Amino acid sequence: MSKPSLLLMVPLPDSFKHRLAEYFDCHEYHGLNEQQWEAISPSVRGMVSAANARVSRALISQLPALEMISVLGVGYDGVDLRAARDNNICVANTPDVSTDDIADLAMTLLLCAVRQVVEADRFVRAGQWQQGRFPMTGSLSGKRLGIVGLGRIGKAVASRAEAFGLSVAYTGRSRKNEEPYIWFDSVTALAENVDYLLVSASGGPETNGMIDESVLTELGPAGVLVNVARGSLVDEAALIRALREGRILAAGLDVFSDEPAVSRELRDLPNVVLTPHMASSTEATVQAMMSMVLENLTNHFEGKPVLNQVS
Repeated sequence: MSKPSLLLMVPLPDSFKHRLAEYFDCHEYHGLNEQQWEAISPSVRGMVSAANARVSRALISQLPALEMISVLGVGYDGVDLRAARDNNICVANTPDVSTDDIADLAMTLLLCAVRQVVEADRFVRAGQWQQGRFPMTGSLSGKRLGIVGLGRIGKAVASRAEAFGLSVAYTGRSRKNEEPYIWFDSVTALAENVDYLLVSASGGPETNGMIDESVLTELGPAGVLVNVARGSLVDEAALIRALREGRILAAGLDVFSDEPAVSRELRDLPNVVLTPHMASSTEATVQAMMSMVLENLTNHFEGKPVLNQVS
């Protein structure tokens, strides 16, 4: 029996491609020319995607045999779920395995931004310590953290934040009565009542640009914004203005509106800590996610239940 044809939408480690090739006839989307695409597109039955790949309705319409999209990562906002449902395509992601690593980096960014670790590092390297002490920084203990989106990652950050002496509040689609944290019914109200704001909500049209000028204004000149969710959730131009004008103190960002082309304006600001969408990029987590991607695919084609099906 021939292997199902599998389309790889994102670059993958050679070791993982070899594992996939044991079960599937693999094709790298970005390496196909027009003639090759026309030859394989009618027979593609599976797909491996990720947060940085866009699986649109137009693309899905060119793949009449597509049955399964296995997403490498938590976020699946790049996949047109409505189009997938309309075409009876199973979509699954890889949650849980990356939760702790993402929460760890969120706290790292918060600590670095509040304590100005990157600026202090430059200060020492430039020999400025010999001319005087580094300016005093903010602190975490006794402050208030607001979490936008109290899902798996938000809850993991909340538990870490409490260990640092922060009180926690949150906003989301609805109040979670089982959680002990204070709930606010809007992002603006949350920002007004906290010192630091963490974004861990899902991407998509409903949350696009939700961290806007008004939210940043309410966060205030001592406020810090951390985003480990999606760049689309933050109005980046408004954030740059707020950082430049001192209307918020600092930011820690792992995601951006136009990755990997981070704007020059953002890169030039001294009061922002930037990381390259690496929150889940630890060896253990990536290996676990790849194994889950493979399991989701093989389960589907063997007629077994798929883990973490989202559509």
